[in-house]
Amino acid sequence: MSTEEQIPPTQPMQYLSVNSTDSSSNSTSASSQMTPEERFRIVRSVGEECIQEDELFNLLAKKPQPICYDGFEPSGRMHIAQGVMKTINVNKLTSAGCKVKIWIADWFAQLNNKMGGDLKKIHTVGRYLIEIWKAVGMDLEGDKVEFLWSSEEINARASEYWPLVMDIARRNKLPRIMRCVQIMGRSEQDELTAAQILYPCMQCADIFFLKADICQLGMDQRKVNMLAREYCDDIKRKNKPIILSHYMLPGLQQGQEKMSKSDPSSSIFMEDEEAEVNVKIKKAYCPPKIVEGNPCLQYIKYIIFPWFHEFKVERSMENGGEKTFKSFEELVAEYESGELHPGDVKPALSRALNKILQPVRDHFNKDANAKDLLKRVKGYRVTR
Repeated sequence: MSTEEQIPPTQPMQYLSVNSTDSSSNSTSASSQMTPEERFRIVRSVGEECIQEDELFNLLAKKPQPICYDGFEPSGRMHIAQGVMKTINVNKLTSAGCKVKIWIADWFAQLNNKMGGDLKKIHTVGRYLIEIWKAVGMDLEGDKVEFLWSSEEINARASEYWPLVMDIARRNKLPRIMRCVQIMGRSEQDELTAAQILYPCMQCADIFFLKADICQLGMDQRKVNMLAREYCDDIKRKNKPIILSHYMLPGLQQGQEKMSKSDPSSSIFMEDEEAEVNVKIKKAYCPPKIVEGNPCLQYIKYIIFPWFHEFKVERSMENGGEKTFKSFEELVAEYESGELHPGDVKPALSRALNKILQPVRDHFNKDANAKDLLKRVKGYRVTR
């Protein structure tokens, strides 16, 4: 595969890729030459939902480098949605002139009992995740992307952070906070610790603490982002954080709404070997002629097309011959008609995923530090 194919796209909507030698200044210069409409199209394409679109357009028209906030709990091995989809989205945002602050929520993982609440293990997982993003091709040139550890930042500015958390907690009733527990992968029916009640107030505070203009997280984080907008109403703050919620890639088995780190068959992990990817996709749910609820087609739509801008199917002449699809809509039409069969889709999907993941495998095989981190993370027991 050529070098160009391996570089993740920064502007998949417009079928443009970024040269690996581009610098931060080049990217900033390129975004400054874009019209507000062009910047809006790129940034808006990141989210399945945007609250509110007019606010987003006005922000991009007036502010050269808006701040986008994304965060994650270091809680185990990284699956392909967190690795590849996040890379695609971050590269889109930075190509449009945004600065992305990635909040490594180590204290939050401890509050939520991830890695058994062992902060040393949580830090190891956090470093492993950063290694993956570097290897897969997140555009980290210059200062466009900043990784911030929550424990370090909060300790450094405690007098700013904790009064904010306390004010948010004081202004909200317990039932409103309870509605946010979905952000931790919990439900209101779960037996929650006091720490897990504190968690939503802290995550809401993060948005203001990081001076975020845009909250760029998954749909599962929507409720706490809305809490932040409601807090702005309470304190009479005019500029509310804009919510740009991305699509949640489903698990590979039938009826799995999202991937699960505790169920390895539900997802592709970023350092899975080629054979593991092939087996998982072969066993994945992919009903003939049915697009709705078909995880294989969702992988193609949200990972393969944004990365390669095409989907190539290789098959014998008797079965229709080779075909390259240039749009997801074209693929859907053939799949629904039965001209494209699951037996065609699955091998092609496996090949494409393995091309994306190969640089990550190479990095973890050749880099001693990365190899050690992966070995330790694989040895940790995933806790809920």
